[in-house]
Amino acid sequence: MPGSTRSTGRRLRALAVAAAMIVLLLALAAAGGYFWLQNQFQAAGPAAAPSRIEVDPGASVRSVLGRLEARGAVRNARAVEAYLRLRGREPRVQAGTYEIPPHASPGEIITLFEQGKVVLEQLTVVEGSTLGEFLEALEQHPYVLHTLRGKSHAEIMAALGHPGVHAEGQFFPDTYRFAANTPDVAILGLAYDSMQRMLAAAWAQRRAQLPFDTPYQALILASMVEKEAALKSERARIAGVFVNRLRKRMRLQSDPTVIYGLGEKYDGSIHTRDLLKDTPYNTYTREGLPPTPVALPGRESVLAAVQPEPTDALYFVATGLGDGAHHFSRSLEEHNSAVKAYLARLRTQERAAVHKPVAVHP
Repeated sequence: MPGSTRSTGRRLRALAVAAAMIVLLLALAAAGGYFWLQNQFQAAGPAAAPSRIEVDPGASVRSVLGRLEARGAVRNARAVEAYLRLRGREPRVQAGTYEIPPHASPGEIITLFEQGKVVLEQLTVVEGSTLGEFLEALEQHPYVLHTLRGKSHAEIMAALGHPGVHAEGQFFPDTYRFAANTPDVAILGLAYDSMQRMLAAAWAQRRAQLPFDTPYQALILASMVEKEAALKSERARIAGVFVNRLRKRMRLQSDPTVIYGLGEKYDGSIHTRDLLKDTPYNTYTREGLPPTPVALPGRESVLAAVQPEPTDALYFVATGLGDGAHHFSRSLEEHNSAVKAYLARLRTQERAAVHKPVAVHP
């Protein structure tokens, strides 16, 4: 019947329109949901201050996002995780300590994890420090993984793969940056390799006819220069004095070597008895270089040792003027006069300190 056919057609068209509307609404809802998830992923985070998070090896994105939400650095961890699934992304979270910037979006945070942009700690080793002071700084650093506690210097060198090598002087003093929980042995290995590269490069530039034959002897001399020189401008000249004395087979008479030889017995002052007591490091009683370095020399001191300044001076003593400078002398007579002037200045300064007026505050 024609009327019935028309009615059926209208119903089918209505159903088709309704189905299309449902599909459209579902599509709009899906698009809206997707854009909402995308906004959750890209929008600035709620945290107004930076925060740190420690990510353990093998940690999942879900667990890390959950911890960040609990700390107030991420608004909706589940939404972020859903967005990542929709995009087919499976971020690889690298272990380490991360600092989350204020208002960082989840997307920015995920990028930090993927790129492994961990917080870098630092440790500064001052030129002229001893290895013992380097090891103490490592021991006290809260973000170093301690694996060498109680180890002797010989055991440490064995752990580094250099058994039988004397440890003092072999590590380059510098500022080292590293991820939290980096093992102490790794930092020492980096410092050792840096010193060996630098020493080899310096030795290749050495002056001809130096009174020593090996890079290690240059390292010993460099450690003495490092301890003696307060001014960078005087390093090469001090090295020149030591080289002159070595050539003439004069004793080096360097106080820092005596102090190193005293070890824990050093009380802050060198006494006459210390200068007279023979030890392998007493360059007042023994000719030539001491048996090992007495400190960790920096680059400039190593270069000074292999490129000493040509000079006629055989002696040097502090001027006592407070600027770290030394007076360099060609003769013992001139040197003795400079020593007297130095001691006179010290006595004057001591008297001035004793009679310095004390400020009285009402």
